[in-house]
Amino acid sequence: MSKNVQIATLGGGCFWCTEAVFQEVKGVEKVISGYAGGNVPGEPTYREICSGLTGHAEVIQITFDANTISYQDIVVIFMTTHDPTTLNQQGADRGTQYRSVIYYHNDVQQKIAAAVLTQIQAYYEGKIVTELSVLPPFYAATQEHQDFYKNNNGQGYCTYVIEPKLAKLRKMHAEKLK
Repeated sequence: MSKNVQIATLGGGCFWCTEAVFQEVKGVEKVISGYAGGNVPGEPTYREICSGLTGHAEVIQITFDANTISYQDIVVIFMTTHDPTTLNQQGADRGTQYRSVIYYHNDVQQKIAAAVLTQIQAYYEGKIVTELSVLPPFYAATQEHQDFYKNNNGQGYCTYVIEPKLAKLRKMHAEKLK
């Protein structure tokens, strides 16, 4: 069976967390940490993003085989492994760069993501504040931000912030993991 390669772009707080989550999902071929959605022209630096002044969100671009995992499943996993009810915040990470966002690549993705957002709202007490927008220019982060958890899993941030998200993923979506 031939592959059906697609791309999803999601931001759920720090890109190190969302990258680590999707690197464990069956059918995901590649995850790139980066930035999107800013209001400053040109490619931003990590320092500029962290200032919160560029308007960019930390996001990941996921290349996946839709014959193995659907876009809908990608969005459901995303929505259940971060808190989509906190505006511009995930845990202690605060600022517009940490917003919850789904950048769709086409009308089909827009419809699927909108339906998932509506369906999943029932599982949250707070209102889902996840932004749903057409994909703006995407900029890959520097190499030091790629594969961050894999390369630094002994660091405190990885232990206290990323590992609980991975535990939630493994508990809720075990059948979707590599």
